[in-house]
Amino acid sequence: MVNYSINKGIGSVVEFKGLRGQYLIYFALGLILNIVLIIVGYLSGGSIYVCLFIGFVLTFGLSYFVFLFNKKYGQYGLVKLRARATFPKYILNRKPISEYLNLIKTESYEK
Repeated sequence: MVNYSINKGIGSVVEFKGLRGQYLIYFALGLILNIVLIIVGYLSGGSIYVCLFIGFVLTFGLSYFVFLFNKKYGQYGLVKLRARATFPKYILNRKPISEYLNLIKTESYEK
């Protein structure tokens, strides 16, 4: 009888060779795009050696930056960094304080 191990990672993030979550998707999509670029370059008449050299350089750059971002920002850090860019630096409030005090007084008398 064959013994199968049970997956204890239910509900946890997908991880492969240290890449977690979104970075794994970025890496996979980058490799697919890299292969497509090599094929297009070769079919358009480029030398196979030039295409392979460009492919190796792009693959090295992709893996370097994806692992760098994975280490630097963590699992959700890059999404948080992108979201932080949309936050305002400060909130402007041009209403005088007296209007807030009047609002508090009128609300307390309405009850």
